[in-house]
Amino acid sequence: MEISTLTQAIQLHAQLIKTGHGKNTLSLSKLFNFTALSHSGSLSYAREIFDYLPCPNSYFWNTMIRAYSKSTEPEQALQLFLTMQNKDTKPDKFTYPFILKSCGCLRKTHEGKQFHALVYKSGLESDQFIQNSLIHMYCDCGESNAAARIFNKMSNKDVVSWTSIIDGYVDDNRSTEALQLFGKMEEEGIKPNDATVVSVLRACAEVGALDTGRKIHQIVEDKNFDRANVRTALLDMYSKCGCIDSARKVFEKIEQKDVFTWTTMISGLASHGKSKEAIDLFETMVEMHVNPNVRTITGVLSACRNAGWVQEGYSYFNKMEKRFGLRPTIQHYGCMVDLLARAGHLKEAEQFIKRMPIDPDSVVWRNLIWACKIHGDKDRANRLMNQHQLLQMDSSDSGTCVLFGNIYASTGEWSEKAKVRQLMNRKRFAKPKGSSKIETKGTIHEFIAGDTSHPDAKKIYKKLEEITEDLILAGYQPKVSEVMLDIEDDEKAFQLQHHSEKIAVAFALISTNKETRIQIVKNLRSCEDCHIVMKLISKMYEREIVIRDRIRFHHFKNGTCSCGDYW
Repeated sequence: MEISTLTQAIQLHAQLIKTGHGKNTLSLSKLFNFTALSHSGSLSYAREIFDYLPCPNSYFWNTMIRAYSKSTEPEQALQLFLTMQNKDTKPDKFTYPFILKSCGCLRKTHEGKQFHALVYKSGLESDQFIQNSLIHMYCDCGESNAAARIFNKMSNKDVVSWTSIIDGYVDDNRSTEALQLFGKMEEEGIKPNDATVVSVLRACAEVGALDTGRKIHQIVEDKNFDRANVRTALLDMYSKCGCIDSARKVFEKIEQKDVFTWTTMISGLASHGKSKEAIDLFETMVEMHVNPNVRTITGVLSACRNAGWVQEGYSYFNKMEKRFGLRPTIQHYGCMVDLLARAGHLKEAEQFIKRMPIDPDSVVWRNLIWACKIHGDKDRANRLMNQHQLLQMDSSDSGTCVLFGNIYASTGEWSEKAKVRQLMNRKRFAKPKGSSKIETKGTIHEFIAGDTSHPDAKKIYKKLEEITEDLILAGYQPKVSEVMLDIEDDEKAFQLQHHSEKIAVAFALISTNKETRIQIVKNLRSCEDCHIVMKLISKMYEREIVIRDRIRFHHFKNGTCSCGDYW
C-alpha cells in the first residue's frame, strides 16, 4: 500500500495491529519512515510507534534521531542517543551525522566535541558523510578553525565538503577567505551546486566582490539554477555590490516571488536611497497578496528613514500590527527613533523612546545621542548620557564608549574623554578601525586607516598626496572637527587624509581605467570629510564612485551624491 497521507498511515497501522504485526519491525519500517520523515507525517505519532516497540533495531533508532534533528526539537535527538546507548544499541555511521546536525542547530559546541571523540573511538573518522557533518557542526557553532582542520585533512572532498566550509567561513565573517576557497574548489575541478552558489553569492555580497558575483551569475544561467533562494541571493549580491539596476533585472525575471524575494528587493532599494521605489514596490507586494514579515517592514522603515519621511514612517509603523498582524521588535522601534532623530525631531524621538512598550537597548539611545551631536543639541546629548548611564547598561558595548568619547571630544571636554578611554582600557575595548575593501581583477584588497602593508603602498600614498594637492587647489579645506583627538589641526588633517576609503580610492585610481566604476565597501559610517572628498574626486577625476558604508550606499558622480547629503 502506497502511503501519502497521515490518515492512510494510521489505517495501515491499525491493520497491522489487528493482524498481529503491530510489533514487527519489518512490517512497520515503511509506515514508520513516512510518519517520522514525511512532511505529511507526524513526528509525535512516529514516536508512539517507536516507544511501542520492545526492541527497536538501529534503523528505527537512526530514523527517529534523524527526524528529531530536522525538527524544532533537535535536543530530543541528543536525549534519544543517550537512551540508545543505555539500551546497548551501538550507534553507527548513520547515527552520528544527525546527532552532529542537532549539536549544530543547538550551538552545543561542547557536546559536539564529545560526539567528535566518540566518532574517533568508533573508528568512523574517515567516513566522508561524517566528516562533512563535523565540518557543518563546527561551522554552525562558530568554530570555523576547527572545521577547517577537518576539511584540510580530508583525502576526498566532495561538493558538500567545499560548500560546508565556504558557508561556515561566510557565517564567521571570513568572506574573503571563503572566496579564496571557492577559487581552490574550481582549481580542483569540483562543480558547484545550487547550495555552493548561494554561499559564494553571500560572500560576494558581504565584501562587494562584483566581478566574482557576475561570474557566479553566469554559472547560475549555464546550469539553470532556478530555485527561488538562488535568484534571491543573486539579487541580494547585486544590490549589496552597488548594482541596484542589475538587482532589479534579476528580480523582474523571478516568476515565483516569495516574501524573501520581495523583502530583499525592497531593502536593497532602500539602502540605495531609492525610497519611493522601495515604498511603491511594497505596495505592489501587498496588492499581490504577499504578506510581509518583520524584515519587510524593517526595509520599509529604512526607506522612510533614508528619505526623512517622518509621517510615512509613522503610517507604516502603525500598520505593522493593525493591518499585518506583526508585533514590532526593537529593530522597528530603533528605526523609528533613528528616523525622527535624523530628521531633527529630537524631543519627539526622546518621547517616542519613553512610550516604547519594550525596554530600549543601548543602540536606540546611541542613535538619538548621535543625532543630538549632528544637530548641535549638546545639552540634550549630555543629559541623556548622564541620565541613562549607558556605559553601565551594556558592559560589552564598545560602541557606546566610542560615541561618548566622540561627544566629549566635539565639545572639547578632553578630561571626560580621557575617563572614557580609561574605561575602555579597563574593559579591554578597542575602537574599531576603519576598513575599506575594493575588488580589482577578482581579488579583494582591504585597507585599514593609516595602513602601509599593501604591496603597492608607495604608489598608493604618492597618489594620495597628488589627490590632496589637487583638492586643495580646488578650494578643499579638511574638516578637522571630524578628528576626535586633542592634537593640532595639521595633525588632524593628516589623520583625515589617511582614512581607509581615501586610501582605497587612491588605489583604484592607479589600478583601474577611467571607464571603471570605483566600488568600495566600508565597515563604518562615512565621515563628513570623506563624503566631501569623494564628491570632489568624482568631479575632478571624472570617475563614478560607489561607497557602501555601515548605513547605506553613496553614489558619487559629477560632484554630487545620491544621498543628497542626508545620511
